[in-house]
Amino acid sequence: MNAVVILLVGIAVLVAGYVFYGKWLAEQWGVGEQKSTPAHDLEDGNDYVPAKAPVLMGHHFSSIAGAGPINGPIQAAVFGWVPVMLWVLIGGIFFGAVHDFGALFASVRNKGQSIGEVIATSIGTRAKKLFIIFSYLTLILVVAAFASIVANTFKATFDEAGALDVAASAANARTAMISILFIVVAIIFGLMVYRRNASLAVSTVVGVAAILVCMFVGYNWHPLYLSGSTWMIIVGIYIAIASVTPVWILLQPRDYLSSFLLYGMMIIAVVGIVGAHPALEIPAFTGFVDSAEFGSGVSLGSLFPALFVTIACGAISGFHSLVGSGTTAKQLDRETDAKPIAYGGMLIECALALISLCAVGFIWKEYVPGGVTTPTAVFATGISRMCAEIPFLAGAQDVIYSMLILAVSAFCLTSLDTATRLARYMFQEFWLEPGQTAEDADGFKKVLCNPYVSTIITVILGIALGMTGYAKIWALFGAANQLLAALGLLAVAAWLGKMGKNNKMFLFPMAFMLVVTIVSLCQTIITNVKNAVDMWNWIRAGLGTLLVILAVVLAVEGVQTIKKQLSK
Repeated sequence: MNAVVILLVGIAVLVAGYVFYGKWLAEQWGVGEQKSTPAHDLEDGNDYVPAKAPVLMGHHFSSIAGAGPINGPIQAAVFGWVPVMLWVLIGGIFFGAVHDFGALFASVRNKGQSIGEVIATSIGTRAKKLFIIFSYLTLILVVAAFASIVANTFKATFDEAGALDVAASAANARTAMISILFIVVAIIFGLMVYRRNASLAVSTVVGVAAILVCMFVGYNWHPLYLSGSTWMIIVGIYIAIASVTPVWILLQPRDYLSSFLLYGMMIIAVVGIVGAHPALEIPAFTGFVDSAEFGSGVSLGSLFPALFVTIACGAISGFHSLVGSGTTAKQLDRETDAKPIAYGGMLIECALALISLCAVGFIWKEYVPGGVTTPTAVFATGISRMCAEIPFLAGAQDVIYSMLILAVSAFCLTSLDTATRLARYMFQEFWLEPGQTAEDADGFKKVLCNPYVSTIITVILGIALGMTGYAKIWALFGAANQLLAALGLLAVAAWLGKMGKNNKMFLFPMAFMLVVTIVSLCQTIITNVKNAVDMWNWIRAGLGTLLVILAVVLAVEGVQTIKKQLSK
């Protein structure tokens, strides 16, 4: 199959989905009927701050994207390009984008509060508590993982005698320096746009130029050679500050400018695919059971449920509902902006997933025997080699490879402090009754709802886990993330039913994702019990069991609520 055909057909289907299905959803739900948004009604200069649509799209897209739509499709490619492409398109249009759009819309209509609060108002307080506990624990995993990834990306290499290996550490030192300079540029951008009322268009041009300057300076001047543990502490301090800093000074401008790195990465990839228009070596379909002979040598198992758990952000991801209802809803300037930002943002991720599929297909003969297996390296290698086949880019493979790696790495830091802020919101909401805000709390709840207290607790837990053994339980995150998606679909469906709106488009995706998640978790539990060799096998089995119980309890309560609504 030719890569151009996969890309162009996929993009055409995604555009049609946005134009027709996205428009229909907005009409069914009455999006735009409410003229004001929480960003204006509850504006506080810190969390609730109206953002122009392009700026908020940058934040939302940067936060939900990261390496997710790259890793998943590349790993799932062992089943062939047809299953991956079908799930990305069908899942993206009818599952993921509906999930993201619905979560953002429901949050906007509930004072910008999280899906947990939406559950409280439509299903019940107990369901809210269970959902928040699960979401918070999942976000702690995200903080631990991304903090560790960032620290490993920045850390210096030391030999056995403790001496610094400058040559081996240079690439990481460059990435660290560029990231630090980028944060400084973002702060200046926020001050100019939000406090000096500078033109967004002019500031954007200057900001993008400043990013290029940061890359040049950081590439040639990178004096920071620190250990991984030192970087973990620095990252912990950074995310603690970023979580309570007003969104206009860091979160909004940094994510907005970061999005241009991702847009640039996608443009380069499209140029490479169209310019080289290669015939891909990847089979259309390899079978219903994955073989360990592919890629990393570790089998994913059967196509169901592995395909639907592995391709997370490329089709549907529960983390998106936390972003949409956690930070994006508090910054939405107009209700009509929800469709392009949430529904459109998800479909752009689907396009990136298709690009990733083309990249692994191009170097399939190296991927299968395990020559190149790390998804980020597979993506960068495939795209840079396609670009190198274009005459005017013939000598640029190494430069393009480095730029792609840097762009993907930058989003780990973006997702990290967004996840920390989201975890802080979830921790605060756990102690509140439906309809309450942090200002309404009293007694010990007032202390725990304090943003600084909740942030410190979150950061300590996340960084401590990241510095020990989080990787031993990370295998559960894929299923946990998709369980979040199923619960997000359930929550919005129940809320729409309560509001008298059409919620039938949620019912099949919700049921499907619940089945996928429970089957996947049961497989994980059985595998760990059968192959138990240490404490971590039993911990994984125990956590998997808890997640299954949580899913069943919430599903039963949610389905009962929806059945009562349908019977009226």
